[in-house]
Amino acid sequence: MNKSADYDFTVLVPIYNEEENIPKLERELAKFLRTTALKSCILFINDGSNDKSEKLIKEICTRQPAMYYLSLDRNGGLSAALKAGIDATDSRYVGYMDADLQTSPEDFNFLLEYITEYPLVVGIRMGRKDNLIKKVSSRIANKFRRMMTHDGIEDTGCPLKVMWTDYAKRIPFFTGMHRFLPALILLQKGGKVKQLPVRHYPRTAGISKYHLWNRLTGPFKDCFAYRWMKKRYINYEIKSSDL
Repeated sequence: MNKSADYDFTVLVPIYNEEENIPKLERELAKFLRTTALKSCILFINDGSNDKSEKLIKEICTRQPAMYYLSLDRNGGLSAALKAGIDATDSRYVGYMDADLQTSPEDFNFLLEYITEYPLVVGIRMGRKDNLIKKVSSRIANKFRRMMTHDGIEDTGCPLKVMWTDYAKRIPFFTGMHRFLPALILLQKGGKVKQLPVRHYPRTAGISKYHLWNRLTGPFKDCFAYRWMKKRYINYEIKSSDL
């Protein structure tokens, strides 16, 4: 049986070349597991790292009983890592955070207060500690995405998100999907989203995998892909069956 089925909430942590952050990441996640109201576990997704990240997370999982890992055979990007994690999750709820610790896992506790009512609860980064180029490019990308999707989400780039796992498994996945999680949840019957402010911190170790080019060109192209898919999205509910 899938070990995540023993828990109420699984936190997905995609990792790509974050060896400098991993010791602190373990401490912060262990602290969260001691304070959360739901029985929770951590699932690291090693996204084809070529540093010591895989070795370090395997070591963590040998000493932390509620932490697990899966390792992809090659780097596929954030959307691929999230899909792999969601596919591997059998808990009732699934969440996601970045390994850079610019958001705190403790703030999941605020989001979880609303998860019984909303299929998706997302964070809004308050007092962002990013440089000017990163903040401006994010603002532009968010504004364009809202115009194209009408999802009403203020900060889709915030990595703190909690979802009903059954809704997450029905999301049509594609490269860049992580930018459209709220819009894709809203497409589903009964889909609704709650937004809550969360804390934000400066990156203290490692290197960001995003820059001005991939923050603007990727979201621009993906918005058109989303619009195409939205018109063709299949939404059904089974009335009865004798299977």
